[in-house]
Amino acid sequence: MKYIIEHMEEGFSEWVILEYSQILRDVGAENLVLSSLPKSTTERDIPEKLLSLGLRWTTSDLKSIDEDFKDLEPLKDGRVCLLDPRAAIDLQPEDAEKFDYFVFGGILGDHPPRDRTKELKTTYPNLLVSRRLGDKQMTTDTAIRTTQLIVKNKTKFEDIKFIDYPEFRFNKNEATEMPFRYVLDKEGRPILPEGMLDLIKEDSAQSLDDLLM
Repeated sequence: MKYIIEHMEEGFSEWVILEYSQILRDVGAENLVLSSLPKSTTERDIPEKLLSLGLRWTTSDLKSIDEDFKDLEPLKDGRVCLLDPRAAIDLQPEDAEKFDYFVFGGILGDHPPRDRTKELKTTYPNLLVSRRLGDKQMTTDTAIRTTQLIVKNKTKFEDIKFIDYPEFRFNKNEATEMPFRYVLDKEGRPILPEGMLDLIKEDSAQSLDDLLM
């Protein structure tokens, strides 16, 4: 399976670096492309951590990424799945045979959510076919993890164990509720990118400091 993240932001936040790093570890650098970066982007703008993991990126749009990466098949109309929270149909295991690429990013993980899928559907009306991953917002790494479970592991969406809006407690006075849905691991814990819990704790402490100032 090939995964494309439409990176619609300027730069890379710490949150995004951790998410993208985990996605690279989960799917393999050869199966992921970051597309539609600003035209002015150079390699110096890409975080070293992502480059060290083999991130492949391009300023080209969806229709042109195969020109930059010769190992990729051209994207064909109707064979590219856009993960869209507003789609009418949930992704199914049999969709693995219907699609060559799955498109994410700048789409899932925003809170409150922004309807960026509408931009993509308008830009590529024949290329993209929409599918949904349930009715809750997910981080981008969770969306790709869920898609892998469905199309690669052949697990039905309703059989995946999730937790919605988990609370992470750091001590008796500090806790943060995350406004997303996460996949649970075998021990029943939400799966987060490596280093994300520390970042959430730092952000929580900073928010508390801001309130006290």
